Amino acid sequence: MKPGFLDKLIARLDQVDPSEVQRLVTRLVREKGFLESVFEALQEGVLILDPEGQITYVNQAASSIFGIDPIRTIGQNLSKTVRGLNWKKLADPKRIVSRDLEILYPESRYLNFYLSPIQGEVENSDRLLGYVLLVRDITDSRLEEEKNVESEKLNALTLLAAGVAHEIGNPLNSLDIHLQLLERKTKKLQADDQESLLQHLHTAQGEIRRLDTILKQFLQAIRPTHPERAPHQLHDLLRDTLNLLAPELEERHVRISLDLADSTPLLQLDGNQIKQALYNLLKNAFQSLPASGGQIDILTGVTDYEVMLTIRDHGSGIPPEMMGSIFEPYRSSKKSGTGLGLLIVRRIIREHGGDIKIESEEDEGTTVTISIPRKNRNVRLLETNDSSVIDLEPSHQPPANS
Repeated sequence: MKPGFLDKLIARLDQVDPSEVQRLVTRLVREKGFLESVFEALQEGVLILDPEGQITYVNQAASSIFGIDPIRTIGQNLSKTVRGLNWKKLADPKRIVSRDLEILYPESRYLNFYLSPIQGEVENSDRLLGYVLLVRDITDSRLEEEKNVESEKLNALTLLAAGVAHEIGNPLNSLDIHLQLLERKTKKLQADDQESLLQHLHTAQGEIRRLDTILKQFLQAIRPTHPERAPHQLHDLLRDTLNLLAPELEERHVRISLDLADSTPLLQLDGNQIKQALYNLLKNAFQSLPASGGQIDILTGVTDYEVMLTIRDHGSGIPPEMMGSIFEPYRSSKKSGTGLGLLIVRRIIREHGGDIKIESEEDEGTTVTISIPRKNRNVRLLETNDSSVIDLEPSHQPPANS
C-alpha cells in the first residue's frame, strides 16, 4: 500500500463500504505477517523505531545479539534497552548513521549497525515515520583482520630480530677470534702469569658462547619454522620440562600439583618446540608468585578430538587493561619482560594445529589452557541434531493449545 493511504482511508472511513474495510484490514494483517516472517528469517538484527526512538518491533536475531526480551522491549526507548547507544546523538532524519560497536553481554562480539530514517509522503509533504536499525555481526571478519595485523607485526619483528642478530653476531665472532689469539700468546708466558690471564680469558669466551646461544635460540623461536614431528607423549615432555626447571622451582619454594589424565595418546609433535612452550608458560607462572613461594596446578585431559593441558598459578594475575595485548611483542606486565614468551608459545601451538586460551584475574592468578588435536584435520563434520537442521516446510502438527 502506498504511504499515506491509511490516513486518507481513515479520513473517509464513514464513506467506505464495510465489506471493503474488512478486505483492506485482512490485507494489512497478511502483509504485516509476511514482513515479520521476512525479518525473522534474517540473521541480521532488525529493530523498528518510532520518531522518538521507542522500539515498535525487534526480530529474534536482534534479541539474541543484544540479550533483550522481544516482548518487554516493545515501547521502550533504544537508549534504555541497549546501554551505550545515545538516541539523541544517533537520530538524524536527514542522514544514515553507520557505526561499529563492541558488546560485552551476553557475549563479547563486534557489530556494525546502521540507522536509517523512514520517510513517508502524506498529501505531497514529507513526514518522518520512524527509523530502521539494522545490526550485523562482524566478529569473525574483525578477528581475521586482527590476525592479519598480528601476522604483519610478527613478520616485521622477525626481520628486526634477524637484523639485530646479524649486527650483534659479527662483533661476537670477532671478539672470539681475538680472544683465541690472546689465549695463544698467553700460553707462551710464564706459568704464574698464565693462570690468572687464562681464567679471565675462559670466562670471557664462555660469556661469548652464551650470548651466541641466546641469539640462535631467539632466532629459532621467532623465525617461522615447520615442526619436525615425531610421536611423543605430552606427559613425558611435561616431566622433562619440570626436571629442567626443578632447581629454580626449589629455590623459589614453588610447589607443583599434578592432576594428569590416566593416559594420553601419542601425538605427532616437535618435542623441542613443545618443551620450549611449556618452559615459557611455567616460567611465567612461577615468576608471578610471591617471593615466599606458592603453588602451580597442572592438569591434563583427553577428548575424542584433542589433548588439553592447563597451567594454573595463584599469583599476581594480569591487569584487565593488558589482557587485550598479552600476545603483542614487547608488551609485558613484568618490568624486565620482553613480551615475547606468550607470542612464541602461541606460534608453536598454532603450528601444531592447536589453540591457547588465557583467563586471568588481578591478584587472583592466571589459567592457561593449550589444546592440541589428536590427529591433523582441516574440518570436522558435526553430528546432526534438531537445532542444526532448519526445516523450511510448514509443520503439519496441530498447535499446542488446540
